[in-house]
Amino acid sequence: MCGIVGYIGARKAQPILVEGLRRMEYRGYDSAGIAVLDDGEIQVQKAAGRLAVLERGLARDPLTGNCGIGHTRWATHGPPTTVNAHPHSAGRGNVLLVHNGIIENYETLKARLVELGHEFHTETDTEVLCHLIDEVYDGNLEHAVASALMRVEGAFGIAVIDPRDPDKIVVARRGSPLLIGVGEGEANETFVASDVAAVLDHTRQVVYLDDGELAVLTREGHEIHSLSDYGPSGTFNRVEREVKHIDWDLERIEKGGYDHFMLKEIFEQPSTIRDAMRGRLLEDDGSARLGGLRHLEEVLDRVERIVFTACGTSWHAALVGEYLIEDIARIPVEVEYASEFRYRRPIVTENTLVVAISQSGETADTLAAMREAKRQGAPVMGIVNVVGSSIARESDGGVYIHSGPEIGVASTKAFTGQLTVLALFTLLLARKRGLSLLEGRKLVAALEEIPASVEKALALDAQIATIAEEYQRHANALYLGRGYNFPVALEGALKLKEISYVHAEGYPAAEMKHGPIALIDENMPVVFIAPSDAVYPKVAANIEEVKARGGRVIAIVTEGNHDLDGKADHVIPVPATMDPLQPLLTVIPLQLLAYHIALLRGCDVDMPRNLAKSVTVE
Repeated sequence: MCGIVGYIGARKAQPILVEGLRRMEYRGYDSAGIAVLDDGEIQVQKAAGRLAVLERGLARDPLTGNCGIGHTRWATHGPPTTVNAHPHSAGRGNVLLVHNGIIENYETLKARLVELGHEFHTETDTEVLCHLIDEVYDGNLEHAVASALMRVEGAFGIAVIDPRDPDKIVVARRGSPLLIGVGEGEANETFVASDVAAVLDHTRQVVYLDDGELAVLTREGHEIHSLSDYGPSGTFNRVEREVKHIDWDLERIEKGGYDHFMLKEIFEQPSTIRDAMRGRLLEDDGSARLGGLRHLEEVLDRVERIVFTACGTSWHAALVGEYLIEDIARIPVEVEYASEFRYRRPIVTENTLVVAISQSGETADTLAAMREAKRQGAPVMGIVNVVGSSIARESDGGVYIHSGPEIGVASTKAFTGQLTVLALFTLLLARKRGLSLLEGRKLVAALEEIPASVEKALALDAQIATIAEEYQRHANALYLGRGYNFPVALEGALKLKEISYVHAEGYPAAEMKHGPIALIDENMPVVFIAPSDAVYPKVAANIEEVKARGGRVIAIVTEGNHDLDGKADHVIPVPATMDPLQPLLTVIPLQLLAYHIALLRGCDVDMPRNLAKSVTVE
């Protein structure tokens, strides 16, 4: 959610800021704005709505100057209006600031600042930060920012400029990601962004800030400091940080001829699943190699219990992971919503492995749950997509899913990447726990066939688009599955909800008779995930029950199974595979069905309303 970009250097700031904001549009936002410093004067333009609205204003009245900050806002405090859009200021042209996060004690701070004579003009919590920094300003911007942040409770990623201290941008983070882009070659310029996509046009050399750090950016470079080291004397200790090289290209975040990022990412899944497995499958050993877990080797040998913590689509992947590990590796597993785990008293020990799953690696609740587990002494592992993200850096070990940038807000390829990594992790654990070489090799062989099978499933796109035409006007849907495919039912329902705004619910198929069957009539489409697995006869019986009540059935079946021809209204066949790997195939038609229904309903597929790609606040 929200996007921050900043630039200081020799070039004009406006086009760099606008392009950076455009690269972050996928994150979800409702207003945008930029501020530029030029010869000690501040110029600001803001607009509610899409970035195009801001660009029209800038075309009429361009901003000049070589230092500036920009922001796309997703409203939390105050509606999405031009006044509430960032950047905000403290009045009198001082302390221009953009902010991701939530200031939890803003009302207390605001009341005190009003007593001191400050006047507020917006409904945001962010404006409080501007006035607070201005109140303590003593001629040095970074000292004022540090001093103000000592009084703040909540999450923030901020970038600040001030005409009184004009040749710098001060940035800081706590709970909301920020990175610094290092100017390449002889270029005297420095960037800041909340997403690496915003700076890839200009540099591949980045430095990730950790929580509780502040950095001062100038044309010549940057200095990082720890806020915890800031003392009464106004001094810092400098922090040295490794520069990371980003090795993926901007082409990977372009649409590549597809109408939408979501469709492109659905069709990328054969290659992203291959990337998740590349170099990790050990055919001769019937096992997997996961180099990021080398520091957890002893933990994996002794682990007695595994707790997955995640949100949304990642939580559904974790449910599949529970089935995998308990079924094949025979280790007890629990799956926790991260937002619940962090606020109760979870029971974890040094023999409990806590696994945090997050596409972005910045999901606020998941990161907080992981930190709580560490605080209680449990080893923690991360499964993430974004290299250098907070979860990746703070976990004791982990695995990247290597799906590349996922731009569509509704996750698709990251989900199948997570499932692939969970299958590899299960294989590694199972071989340690006595799974036979023969069974291990069978699973390896089945995994190697998955990308080609996904390609075959994607070839059903035209058939699924035709089915979508028949159901585009329905207001509700049920998704039912059993065993490994129950989490797929949840994921399919979530995709439909997210991008088409159709009310959909996922259930274990047997639970239909415990309530949802009351909803069944000719206006209730029911999607059954019914591959030829151990529980297929039970699911087939559930389909008969729906048809007996006039319901309409879409059935995802195993290729070659014609039992449901003439029973289900629509049959979608996917290739056969081992039961534990079926979710990698059965989810593909559900992604396509959600996409085509949303398209027919005129919805914004890549940026659905009210949603953000990365939820970095509670």
